[in-house]
Amino acid sequence: MERISLTCVLVAVLLRLTDAQNAVSETVGNCCEGDVLFLLDSSGSIPSYDYSRTLSFLSELLQPFSLGPDQVRVGLLQVGTKPRLEFDFQAHSTQQSLQAALKRTRQIQGDTNTEVALKLAREEVLREGGPGGARAGLPRVLVWLTDGMQPGAVEEPMAELRQEGVAVLAVSTGHGNYQVLRKVVTSPVDNHLYFVDIDDMNIIAKDLRDAIIEIIRAERLQVRDVTTSSAVLEWRPVLSSGTGYYDIRFGPAPTAGSGQPSTSIGTSTSTGGGPWRKLTRPGDTSSARLSDLKPGTTYKATLTPESNLEYVKPLSVSFTTLSVPNPPEALGPAVVSVSEAGLNSVRVSWGPLQPAAVQRYQIEYGAIPSGKVRVTTLGRDRNSTVLTQLEPDTQYLVTVTAFHSSGQERAMSVRACTKEELPGLADLQLSTLGSDSVRAQWKGRGSGLQGYWVSWEGDGGSFGPPSSRYLPPSSLSTVLTHLPPTTRVCVSPVYRTARGEGLCCTARFYSDVEPRGDRFQSRA
Repeated sequence: MERISLTCVLVAVLLRLTDAQNAVSETVGNCCEGDVLFLLDSSGSIPSYDYSRTLSFLSELLQPFSLGPDQVRVGLLQVGTKPRLEFDFQAHSTQQSLQAALKRTRQIQGDTNTEVALKLAREEVLREGGPGGARAGLPRVLVWLTDGMQPGAVEEPMAELRQEGVAVLAVSTGHGNYQVLRKVVTSPVDNHLYFVDIDDMNIIAKDLRDAIIEIIRAERLQVRDVTTSSAVLEWRPVLSSGTGYYDIRFGPAPTAGSGQPSTSIGTSTSTGGGPWRKLTRPGDTSSARLSDLKPGTTYKATLTPESNLEYVKPLSVSFTTLSVPNPPEALGPAVVSVSEAGLNSVRVSWGPLQPAAVQRYQIEYGAIPSGKVRVTTLGRDRNSTVLTQLEPDTQYLVTVTAFHSSGQERAMSVRACTKEELPGLADLQLSTLGSDSVRAQWKGRGSGLQGYWVSWEGDGGSFGPPSSRYLPPSSLSTVLTHLPPTTRVCVSPVYRTARGEGLCCTARFYSDVEPRGDRFQSRA
């Protein structure tokens, strides 16, 4: 007979995915930022089988992308007698929502009125800053899915879209007019025009996805808070704590005619005349401060993600530190920066200090776009302040104005963002269901939940790699089966920007007595 005993250890942890498949998806998902509109021929000339195959292709094509207001957004516009906007860019911020919408999409039949659909796309959907339209300053992409037959007078509206900065790609599943299709897509044609049989669309999925990524790939390495002697590097996370680390090298940029600086491990001096320095940061970080820099000097920094799963391309950026100011001639502030962002506060700093020339500083700040503006005044010897009583996960416009003794004023603005509130898991319970199965139940708390990560792993990793699954926010329990004799089960809440603090328990199964149902309950 068997007896089952559960011994649970409560541990509060911030969980990260460690399995290779999910880590690769995270790398792909964080690569991009832009708005992609799919123009789908839904007219009566498309057989229902072909239409269904095309929707399946779209589902596969979009699966690896991370969706959201600061990443990739997707819209779908169907072509018929009267075009129908199936969903706009603001409709879906999760893969679960997008995939469900694609399954619900139905063919509208009618005539192939592509010209009217393109007019709608240009004037509303792909218009920057319009209601439900594209975001200003980010890449915009139109992917036209058609059988290529009788495309209509599309050359002129497609040309207008390209002139306005929209990248146009096309996929033809028939033997359409090649001359027309090659004229409407963005150069190079070989990368942006695809002819494929309807049953072979999966063959081009990776190439088309790579073409879209090349257009909307985000500049992930940025420089912020530059002063006379320091700067902060920030990047989009492409690793996690268990998949590698970041190697950072920086030094004075080469002067004209000196060639490119060496970045080999043994090199201690750049061809620009200064020493190269090295920093390393864990895989779960996204910023690093570079200090002890020289004023008025141009530096080059290279970030290399060192991953044990796959090769990730290094990123480089150049920046120039601030020169030592000349107070009698220059009006401050010359720079305004934001740091120490919390849930309800941020620190705003400015410089250079000019106590002999400035009477006072005035700081105005309000939530974007229409929050109440608050004002605070500081003395001439202050160059930073902490703004408090702010709302979490909110963007503020902060303006620092210097009132000079001469009667002149100098103002500079910066945007500041507070952190998202990330409540931890409220409760975790385990109940046995058999000799190798348990039911995990939990309680979430707080708003903004996107879902839950559940992971489990055998003792010491001797029973294979860890396993995990993602569950929607409505799921508050799951059954885990075929568990090793000793299994660690963890659950953590997932929010838009990060994961909240999770709870873990360890279950041990013994097989020497009759099994019985045991129950463990842990509370945060």
